[in-house]
Amino acid sequence: MFGGGGSIQLARVFGIRVGVEPSWFLILFLLIWLLTGDYSNQFPGDGTKAFGLAVLSALLFFLSIVLHELGHAIVAIRNGIKIEGIDLWLFGGVAKLSRDSQGAGEEFRIAAAGPLVTLLIAAGGYGALALTSSSGGADSVSFDPQAGQETAAVLGYLTYINIALLVFNLIPAFPLDGGRIARAAAWKVTGSRSSATRFAARLGRGISWLMIGFGVFLALATGALFTGVWLAVIGMFIGQAAKAAEQQTDVTDRIDGLRVADVMDDEPVAIPADMPLDRAFDEFFLRYGWPWFPVVGAGDRFVGLVTRESVESLPEPVRAGRTVMSVMAADGEGQSRMRVNATEPLETLLGLEGLVRLGAVIAVDGEGRLRGIVTADQVRRALQPAP
Repeated sequence: MFGGGGSIQLARVFGIRVGVEPSWFLILFLLIWLLTGDYSNQFPGDGTKAFGLAVLSALLFFLSIVLHELGHAIVAIRNGIKIEGIDLWLFGGVAKLSRDSQGAGEEFRIAAAGPLVTLLIAAGGYGALALTSSSGGADSVSFDPQAGQETAAVLGYLTYINIALLVFNLIPAFPLDGGRIARAAAWKVTGSRSSATRFAARLGRGISWLMIGFGVFLALATGALFTGVWLAVIGMFIGQAAKAAEQQTDVTDRIDGLRVADVMDDEPVAIPADMPLDRAFDEFFLRYGWPWFPVVGAGDRFVGLVTRESVESLPEPVRAGRTVMSVMAADGEGQSRMRVNATEPLETLLGLEGLVRLGAVIAVDGEGRLRGIVTADQVRRALQPAP
């Protein structure tokens, strides 16, 4: 499923960062409130039990989404794509890939992995439900108030919601998984990623209008106000995301064939990691007036970033006895989005965290040696249409 901006880290799973955006808390509380009402019908007179089961079910639902996105992430990693994290937000979750797929087969494998995980969760939930429910699972999956036991009720919800999640994600509306599978099929037929993306995006925009229309119908004609409005909002978001994907394709077509090395400044100014802070401040920050510099160690390897603010945070008498390394932000965790291999396609930079936050990213070679700096202005110039 889709998602957006910065998030709060919750955990790391297989080394992959899992976070939540503030909007996720809204949908969490709303889901708990709705489920509490459903469980109150199943277990009347016991509000505490209904609330507890609602909290457990909501958390299991979001765990299912995390597992769904982990399916995408693990297959992407196996195909050589780095994962920048998994985020939960208002409309579900997203596994953030460092680059787009490079072939139709790769696109299909990554897109299909999430729904496959969801299918396995639904099958496992139904199998467990069949063992714990005297009705064989059917009543609990349909959320029948007569379902009975707490375990069967929760398993019933888990099965039901994962079936719904599976069906929804397989809708052929880009950027849903079904839309990405449709793009992979079109890519295989046409041999062009751009043409396939435009096809999938236009298909997604068409389906978004159908979702909006059906949502309005549900809200006005049947009285299902919440379901109708929610469906219409999701349809609007899918339409906007599909349109954005089509526009991004127009942009990437203009920079097709360009590499990071083609636009970077290949004579970057860097500070040695072992330089005393007083010299670094005088010879670099005061001389150039820049707010930050890359830091290099032995063999010109990029080891981190140092900011003027971090140097000025120390009193002047202390700086002579401290090195740049002592105050720099070390390369590694938290800095991985601020560096890119100089041989990568230029489109890799689009949306990169360092480009947005610092206004530039560090270009390195395969050994991690500093090779250049790419600024946001350089990227913008490359994206401009030819006159």
